[in-house]
Amino acid sequence: MEAGSRVGHFNVIKGARLVMGEEARLGDFNWISALPLRHPRHFREEVERDPAFIVERHAAVTSRHFVDCSNTVTIGEFATVAGARSQILTHAIDFKRNRQASAPVRIGRYCFVGTACVVLKGSRLPDYSILAASSCLNRGFEETFSLYSGTPAARVKDLDRDALYFHRQRGFVD
Repeated sequence: MEAGSRVGHFNVIKGARLVMGEEARLGDFNWISALPLRHPRHFREEVERDPAFIVERHAAVTSRHFVDCSNTVTIGEFATVAGARSQILTHAIDFKRNRQASAPVRIGRYCFVGTACVVLKGSRLPDYSILAASSCLNRGFEETFSLYSGTPAARVKDLDRDALYFHRQRGFVD
């Protein structure tokens, strides 16, 4: 935990490495869990797998979210996972191979994830983007300054590059 970072009350964090950047925030009542390295049944062939939850500087995860970080979950600097009841899942069943499989998830810099979103393994929300409330992000996107929305999420429109949210010098929004 770097200077000024804060972990709120009643969080459960098990099986994962937690990294909190400068002034990063983790609200209350979050559930963060992972299958640890060298699990006897799952992910044995995934030698690069890193069960970690990384909240970069000035990023925030509010309250009552569920994060499976059996593979790395990164919340980019100045990003916000807002509202409540969002789920980030880094593993699922590979039906072809009949095995559990994992892949990292990345929420980019200065992103905003609305309430009750589902973010699935291998997903990537690009820098300076918004994921609308109740959306399901199921793959990686590349276009910055974009609004992504729906189930599955799709790019909906361009965002104003001059919006003050994208130029903050402090993570917390007043």
